[in-house]
Amino acid sequence: MSHFLKTTRNNLLHPLQAVANIVEKRHTLPILSNVLLEKSGENLTLTATDADIQVKTSTAGEIGGENGEITANARKLLDILRALPETADVQLSLEANRMSIRAGKARFTLQTLPATDYPRMKIEAENAARIHTSQQTFKALLDQVAYAMAQQDIRYYLNGLLLVADGDTLRAVATDGHRLAYAQTTLEAPVAARQEIIIPRKTVQELTRQLADNTDALEVLIGPAQITFRFGSIELVSKLIDGKFPDYERVIPQALPHTLQLDRAAFHDALSRASILTSDKFRGVRLVLENKVLKIVTTNSDQEEAQEELEVAAAEGQALDIGFNITYLLDVLNHLDSEQIDWHFNDNNSSILVTAPDNQNFKYVVMPMRI
Repeated sequence: MSHFLKTTRNNLLHPLQAVANIVEKRHTLPILSNVLLEKSGENLTLTATDADIQVKTSTAGEIGGENGEITANARKLLDILRALPETADVQLSLEANRMSIRAGKARFTLQTLPATDYPRMKIEAENAARIHTSQQTFKALLDQVAYAMAQQDIRYYLNGLLLVADGDTLRAVATDGHRLAYAQTTLEAPVAARQEIIIPRKTVQELTRQLADNTDALEVLIGPAQITFRFGSIELVSKLIDGKFPDYERVIPQALPHTLQLDRAAFHDALSRASILTSDKFRGVRLVLENKVLKIVTTNSDQEEAQEELEVAAAEGQALDIGFNITYLLDVLNHLDSEQIDWHFNDNNSSILVTAPDNQNFKYVVMPMRI
């Protein structure tokens, strides 16, 4: 039996938490349920993949044992470490195709699979386009649009987020065909050539979970078929979606004749209360603007009704009677922190445009629904 690893519980748990989230609970390839552990000196590298995304992280110091590599079930190892006391010392030993985990008087034995069989994703570093920004900037960009991505749409290119790097401008766009969110930011260093790629939904969700809200560096490498993110001790590699994203510039209305300014928090709270009487199958809300009062009305199949009224700053004689999916409205209000929002509209049958007076780099378009 070889003493593969000796360390503290937290020194193993924290890097494992960073990689294990992408591991699927059930997979046709058993090894994809595993995490790859590689020990070299006092460095420990952990890698997890689902064959489309790969997350790798390293930790150093307070790590004893013999050099080597092995794979074990990521979820089981994670659950074991979480259940141990925070101050526990952990020892991992290998014998044949099993891993023994000891902590105090507790002992667990897990099945292993050879590290040589683990499917590592090769990074396309040569000729890759590079973007340098901060974790905070990129995370904020994703947060402003990610909720508008489609889920399991047959139009596979909608199940992701469009990233466009052009000069010193970085844009993110997401749409599910019923609404579209657009945001942009400025890069400190311009990209050498325009890049336009679609990042898969799962990758976007993992990035929003992993990226820190600080000014630490983020490096992005864009290759022909994959994208790599490097930040802190994390390296995340993902395949890209091969498809043609809709022309977002045509979807965003350029000139709408009417604008309504709304208090974001008051509008959000009124919609939240009205949503109580919507049903899971029908999430419709009717917005009626008349005499500078905005009525918010929802009903359900039991003929129950909720009604809210907000006094709004509207031009004299401005009127509107339009329906929307209430979730689409709440989503944008949940992801904006502006005190005010501008609601641009034309008539009862046209898409509306939501902007924020203090954020010129954000736009949100929603198509109406019949109620």
